[in-house]
Amino acid sequence: MNKLTRRAAGIGVIGLVLGAAAAFAQSPSANPPVRLRATVEKRDGNTLSVKLAGGQDATVALADNAKVLGIVKTTIADVKVGDYIGISSMPQADGTEKAIHVHIFPEAMRGVAEGHFPWDNRPGSMMTNGTLETTVASNDGQTLTVKYKGNEKKVVVPPDAVIVKYVPADKAELKPGAKIFIAAAQKRADGTLAAGNVSVGLNGLTPPM
Repeated sequence: MNKLTRRAAGIGVIGLVLGAAAAFAQSPSANPPVRLRATVEKRDGNTLSVKLAGGQDATVALADNAKVLGIVKTTIADVKVGDYIGISSMPQADGTEKAIHVHIFPEAMRGVAEGHFPWDNRPGSMMTNGTLETTVASNDGQTLTVKYKGNEKKVVVPPDAVIVKYVPADKAELKPGAKIFIAAAQKRADGTLAAGNVSVGLNGLTPPM
């Protein structure tokens, strides 16, 4: 990757950092940001016509300088000690978490929404964002110890958990049929949504968010 490409990728990630931080924080306001999971039906310039996960149609206006990150499927072997990761999971009776999805974040996103907090992937699900401290093979899969803000969580990653990582992408990937996730869409007075950044599943992947 040449210097210009790396710089563009870095700028894109920084934009996503700001949007992700806003969405994770969920600060009270008159018009709070919303998480959007959808399938692209049409793109006309910076305007996306999408079908939301709940079946509703929606229109998303992307900023002229909207940042795009691709999400690709990988394996647990790519999750390394020291990585900054996010894990959506279900709490277990013994105090551990059972992973649904594991996200390997780019280095530029280190520290975004660090912590352990409720998520809306499934009823009762949680999200843990932090640095991978240890990884140990177990009978149930791989057990990860994730450190965040002076605390830690042990998360068992079963063989059926989806593992993904984030890569540079652009608006050309926002084509009909593409699955997208927007961390912080803003509702506008006319009922449309506005967004400054978007994550898109590549190679037919539905972003596991």
